[in-house]
Amino acid sequence: MQQRRLIDYVLLTLKGMAMGAADVIPGVSGGTIAFISGIYEELLRSISSIDKDLISLLLKGKFRNMWGKINGNFLLAVFLGIGISIFSLAKLVIYLKEQHPLLLWAFFFGLVLASVFFIGKEIEKWKMSTLVLFFVGTVIAFYISQLPPLQNSDSMWFLFVSGMLAVCAMILPGISGAFILVLLGSYTTILEAVDTRNIKIIMVVGLGAVLGLMSFARLLKYLFSRYKNATLAILTGFVFGSLAKIWPWKKDLSFYIDSQGEEKPLHQMMVWPRDYIGDSQLYGVLVLALVGFSFIFVLEYVAIRLKK
Repeated sequence: MQQRRLIDYVLLTLKGMAMGAADVIPGVSGGTIAFISGIYEELLRSISSIDKDLISLLLKGKFRNMWGKINGNFLLAVFLGIGISIFSLAKLVIYLKEQHPLLLWAFFFGLVLASVFFIGKEIEKWKMSTLVLFFVGTVIAFYISQLPPLQNSDSMWFLFVSGMLAVCAMILPGISGAFILVLLGSYTTILEAVDTRNIKIIMVVGLGAVLGLMSFARLLKYLFSRYKNATLAILTGFVFGSLAKIWPWKKDLSFYIDSQGEEKPLHQMMVWPRDYIGDSQLYGVLVLALVGFSFIFVLEYVAIRLKK
């Protein structure tokens, strides 16, 4: 287990909080935040270390060995931050999404756009096969982002499956776990459960998430260890393709009635600011997008300074 100072764990918790805040937003991936903050591969390694040997250590009472095997301090700091953010920022994110949607999406658009460059530069050598994989990842992410959501389902088994699928997407840079929940129609149910502390739903979704996380993280770890360049190319494409979902200016094409009886957009298309119905807030959007874009490079600069 890597030796860290107290300030390192504070920073890990803050990175976890950033991941949690992103995971609440449909269209923004917590995996992208993990990648740009430099903890993505360690997160995959730590999660994938949870296996049958861990149970053996637990039964033998070797708690210190068990904790070291899973990089416990690291996981605790990161998931503490994610939990704090999801439970404390859920209302704030909902408020910003409803009251200032253009500015919120603009910030995340800039953030994710910068992530394309950040992840792409990790690829050691760009060649034809790498470009093809980048294109494939872009097309897949764009296609997923354009799918209309299903009708909301409150059944426990469906929420369990939703948790499994969402957490798989959540640790993929570019694919938003929250957006997968929107597609499945369970986003509102789960967000309301978090807001109202509905323990039953939280536990069911949580169990599904744990199962999905443990299995999918192991697959990603394998891909990174054997096919790092190819995996990074697809992930860069995922991030680039997901920009369509968080483009600030959209036109509503169809609507649906949610569980609260309110009319919500079902299918949207991207439009230019001049074609946007209402105040396009052009200058505010451009400023927030620039802030989000710059934020990634500021994070990288700070990370380099801390390492030195």
